[in-house]
Amino acid sequence: MEKYTALIHKLHKTRRLSGKEWAFLISGRTPKLSEYLFSLARKEQEHYYGKDIFVRGLIEFSNYCKNDCLYCGIRRSNRKACRYRLDEDAILACCHEGYALGFRTFVLQSGEDASYTKDRLVNLVRKIRKNFPDCAITLSVGEWDKSSYQEFFDAGADRYLLRHETYNTNHYAKLHPKALSAKNRRQCLWDLKDIGYQVGTGFMVGAPYQTPELLAEDMLFLKELNPQMVGIGPFIPHHDTPFKDKPAGTMELTLFLLGCIRLMLPKVLLPATTALGTIHPRGRELGILSGANVVMPNLSPQGVRKSYLLYDNKICTGEESAQCRDMLEQKTASIGYRIVTSRGDSLNMPQNAANS
Repeated sequence: MEKYTALIHKLHKTRRLSGKEWAFLISGRTPKLSEYLFSLARKEQEHYYGKDIFVRGLIEFSNYCKNDCLYCGIRRSNRKACRYRLDEDAILACCHEGYALGFRTFVLQSGEDASYTKDRLVNLVRKIRKNFPDCAITLSVGEWDKSSYQEFFDAGADRYLLRHETYNTNHYAKLHPKALSAKNRRQCLWDLKDIGYQVGTGFMVGAPYQTPELLAEDMLFLKELNPQMVGIGPFIPHHDTPFKDKPAGTMELTLFLLGCIRLMLPKVLLPATTALGTIHPRGRELGILSGANVVMPNLSPQGVRKSYLLYDNKICTGEESAQCRDMLEQKTASIGYRIVTSRGDSLNMPQNAANS
């Protein structure tokens, strides 16, 4: 126990561990060690962000995808998926509804849908920026070349979410089709940082074939990239994918890694993800108590929410946007935190990152 506690002390003081130390710490975690970690993570979170939990309005605007990732319910080969695609008017209507509810960040997420061309996305971002000048616009629309990312940025996008999924090249190949590579995924993230986006990345916890050593590589990459946001959540299998019989990731490991990320990158924004809430009724609250400080209620039209099913049993697919927000506000208050409606920009920006 002392060796593991010493590593947490080192992480807290220096903000970094070696690959071997990460693997050793992840392998040796215990409930008692986790509680100690969470107590430190909460102090760091509250030091920089107080008791504020930021909300982002999530708009899942298309579940068409050209890719065939083995874990994903909207993969190209899933012929049972009920496909949909929102037009610009429907997306703007979601934004108007969210704005009235107090949301000041919109997250536009989709599969890699060829129908949503670069020009179409640029036009969409411009319209949202014009209609909601005081809001942050986050895109989560996959891999593009640098010039396209630049055009989205110039049109008014502030942030970009692109999980690296796993740093290790061989592990990445076991989860994705040959057309995708870990190297290109990482290059996209570096391109986004170079342009000036607030960048979010992350990985699945408990993904098939994952080991503590592979997770150690993920943590080292997060430290190197120094993003503004990190989204991690447990792997949950989908019944119409090749990984349907693979075991799910655990809440316990996900929470432990959230606490570790908060100590390593204390100013980063950390979502308590929908997947965490899906795997346990109090998953998102426990995520906040482990160091998370972002939640993403769904603003998508109710009629399509059940169709954006990346994994089984996803929560909040039948609730109205106002219901979802009210529920989150109540649950957050029950653990001593508060939902805030500001843009909630990351403090982990280059000019503020000296201590990260």
